[in-house]
Amino acid sequence: MVGLTEKVLTAPVAIVGAGPVGLSLALDLAQRGIDSVVLEKEDGQVTHPRAGFVSVRSMEFFRRWGIAQAVRESGFPDDFALSIEFCTSLSGHTLARDEYPALGATPLADWSPEKKQRCPQHWLDPVLKTALRDYPRSRLLVDTRVEGFEQDGEQVRVRATNTRSGEALTIHASYLVGCDGGTSTIRSGLGIEMEGQGHLNYSMSVLFSCPGLLELCGKKPAERFLLIGPEGTWGNVTVIDGREVWRLTVYGTASKFDMDAFDARAWVLRALGTDRIAFEVVSILPWKRAELVAESYGRGRVLLAGDSVHTMSPTGGMGMNTGLGDVFDLGWKLQAMLEGWGGSALLPAYTQERKPIAVRNAAYSTHNYKTWVSPPRCEYLLEDSGRAETARREIGEQMKRATEYEWQSWGLQMGYRYEDSPLCVADGTPATPDEYSRYVQTARPGSRAPHAWIAPGRSIIDLFGKGFTLLAFDAAAMGAADAFARAAASRGVPLDVQRIDAAQAAELYAAPLVLVRPDGHVAWRGSRADDAAAIIDTVRGAF
Repeated sequence: MVGLTEKVLTAPVAIVGAGPVGLSLALDLAQRGIDSVVLEKEDGQVTHPRAGFVSVRSMEFFRRWGIAQAVRESGFPDDFALSIEFCTSLSGHTLARDEYPALGATPLADWSPEKKQRCPQHWLDPVLKTALRDYPRSRLLVDTRVEGFEQDGEQVRVRATNTRSGEALTIHASYLVGCDGGTSTIRSGLGIEMEGQGHLNYSMSVLFSCPGLLELCGKKPAERFLLIGPEGTWGNVTVIDGREVWRLTVYGTASKFDMDAFDARAWVLRALGTDRIAFEVVSILPWKRAELVAESYGRGRVLLAGDSVHTMSPTGGMGMNTGLGDVFDLGWKLQAMLEGWGGSALLPAYTQERKPIAVRNAAYSTHNYKTWVSPPRCEYLLEDSGRAETARREIGEQMKRATEYEWQSWGLQMGYRYEDSPLCVADGTPATPDEYSRYVQTARPGSRAPHAWIAPGRSIIDLFGKGFTLLAFDAAAMGAADAFARAAASRGVPLDVQRIDAAQAAELYAAPLVLVRPDGHVAWRGSRADDAAAIIDTVRGAF
C-alpha cells in the first residue's frame, strides 16, 4: 500500500506460528536467554480447541519451564473421571466401559514427578503467553502473515505483512523455525515433501455446549464416548472443559462433509440419542486425517517443528505432545549454535533424532484409529432384541480389549529414545523393550534420564535443562568429573557437575558417571574420564 513504511526487526530466532508448539519454543528459548519474535497470521484467539491431552512427558517439560502448576489449575476439574465408554449414543445402549480415575485420584507413577493432564488449547495457549510475558524481549506479533524468506550462511530474512494495517515487516534472524501447521508456509518454501498416508479419512469436528449433559443422558463422567451404530463406529464425543463444552467428531468422506449441506445439529442429535436435550453448536471444523512425516526437519538455518513436520490421527493424543518433544530437542541445539559451542553436526542431528519418533508416534495413532473403526456392520445393533444385546456385548468387549493399551500408553509417552543419534555415545548395553503400553526407566545413552526423588518434592530431573549435567554417584567419580568440567569449559559448553548421594538414583543410572543433555536425555555414561574431551565434542556435534 502506498505511503506505508517498512518495519524492520532483528532477533536471534524468528518463529512462525503461535500455537502450543511455537509458544513453547519461544518460552524454552527465553529461559535459555535467547530472544525470539513469534509471527502468527491469525489474531491469536483459539475458538475451536483441537489439542486437549497433555502427556506425562509434556508435563515434565512444563515443570522445567515453571508452568506445570498453572496448567493443572487452568480449569479442568480434578474430580472428573477420565473413563472411556463405547455406546450407541449418550442416551442409548452402553456396549462396554473402561473405568479410569479422575486426575485428582490418579497416583503419581514411580517413574515421573508429574501426571498427565487435560488442558484444552484455549486454556493452554494463555498459560504459555502469560509465562512468555516475563521475558519482554521475546515478542509475539499476531495478524502477521509471512510472505516468504531467504537465507544465506549468516542469517535468514523473513518477509511478512500485518494483515490489519497492510504494513510490511522484515525480520533479520540467525535462525527461523516454522511451527505453522500441516499446511506450513515455511516447509513449502524449503521444498520439503511429506511422506506417508495422506488420507485416512475425512472428519468433521463439532464443538457444542450442553450444560448438564451427563445428568440429562444418565451417564457417568467419561473422557470420551465412542459412538457405534449399525454401520460401525461413526464418531466420538470428547470432553473439553469437564463442565458443559464437548467436541463431537464425525467420520466420513469429503462429499459427506460438504459444508453447505452438513447439518451439525442433526449429528449432535444422533450423538445424544434424543431431541429432548437443549444444546448449542459453537463451531464446526472440517479436517482430513493423515499419517505424514516430513522427509527432513529443516535446511540450513531454517528448521521445522510440530505439525509442520508430522500430521497424525488424534487417536492417542500424540500430535501436540510429539511437537512439544520437537521443541525440547531443538531449543538447546539453537542455544548451542547461537552461543558458539555447537558443532556443525548438531542441527542436522535434529532430524536424525526426531523424525523416527514422529514415524513411530504417527504409526501408533493410525493403529488406534483403525482399532476405533474396527467394529463390523451390524444392521440390527439398535434393536431391543436378544441378538442385538449379544452383538452389543461382543462388540463392546472386543473394543475394550483392542483399545486398552491406547489409554495406558506410558511406553509411547516416556520410552522414546534416540537410539542412533550421533550425539549420544553408545555403551553396548541392551535396549529396554520399546512397547507402547509399558515403560521401563533406563539410563542407557539416548534414553530419557530416569526420575528419582533426591529430596522432598525434588526430582533428579529438576537438575536438567540449562546446560549439560554430569551426575557423579560416588566420591571417587568426582576426580574424573573434573576432567569433563575442564574439557567443557575449554569449549564453552555449559556443564554442571552434581554429586548424587541417593541409592535409588544410583541403581537406576547404573554407572558412576552419567552425562545428561539439556533436554534430559542421557548422552554418555561410564566410569573413566580418559576420553572426556572426545565425549564432549561428540555430544555438542563437533566431530
